[in-house]
Amino acid sequence: MTELDALAQSLRRLPAVVAKADIGLVAEVLGPGDWYAGPGDDGAVLPAGEGAVVVGGEAILPAFVAADPYGAGVAAVLANVNDLAAMGARPVALLDTVVGSETACREMLRGMRWAAQLYDVPIVGGHLTRTDGPPALSAFGIGRADRVLSAQHAAPGHELVIGCCIEGAMRADFPFFPSFDQRGTRLAGDVRLLADLATSGVAVAAKDVSMAGLVGSLAMLLEPGRLGVSLDLDVLPVPDGVSRAEWLACFPCYAFLLACPPSQVDACLGAFTDRDLCARPLGVLDDTGRLRLRQGDETVEVFDLTREGVTNLRH
Repeated sequence: MTELDALAQSLRRLPAVVAKADIGLVAEVLGPGDWYAGPGDDGAVLPAGEGAVVVGGEAILPAFVAADPYGAGVAAVLANVNDLAAMGARPVALLDTVVGSETACREMLRGMRWAAQLYDVPIVGGHLTRTDGPPALSAFGIGRADRVLSAQHAAPGHELVIGCCIEGAMRADFPFFPSFDQRGTRLAGDVRLLADLATSGVAVAAKDVSMAGLVGSLAMLLEPGRLGVSLDLDVLPVPDGVSRAEWLACFPCYAFLLACPPSQVDACLGAFTDRDLCARPLGVLDDTGRLRLRQGDETVEVFDLTREGVTNLRH
């Protein structure tokens, strides 16, 4: 087995990637619906006048909530604003469901307040239950989009682009790469950049890189259309002090994968670099359904989406 083979296998087996298969339970219980037909993204799209309202939600990993309730509060905001951004939506408001001891609830809310101020989005309501049992945290985001970014819009021939922040340092206890200190309040504009790219037609689809890592998140972007791509690792930007394997497996504070028409690639790259963010074209989408890693002359397949699923929402 080559080093690239081993990397591909490790990315397939990430616990957060394996856990995505459980999402198929939604379709099993609720039956056919938008989770089959689309949009197949991280938010639900509701028509609203000339645009759309996008709504979504995130439950934070219970072990993380217990270990770091303040950090979990930050993550609850981050996950929602990134999901909204990946749908081409500007965040409008957040709600939360907080469960735990008084101390844990206070810390979760403090983390959410700090992050909500950083991203310039209000927390407008929610629910709190005080209990001596294990703490839990879920949050929900509401956004508005002029033009929705959706995996359903990705097609063969579109260029795959990554836009990301590679300033920061990996947490020692959790595969998370924060850039809060480095970007500060600029993050509020960073996440809203995706809505600008959607409105102008520079990008047609996007996925934020989250717990499933870059390759797992990319697989979810490709899965609805059973698309493929050869991901060029030779041009992938990687933060200083972080190995490529760690970067591919982590949850970055700010990293998005976008599908762009070929004529819009330069505009997409320029939009990120104008904000002092990093952007690179990583490959061209095709109709093979195969997600491959390419390094030099070697190519290794990670997923064959024509015969396997990641979320199991489409069979």
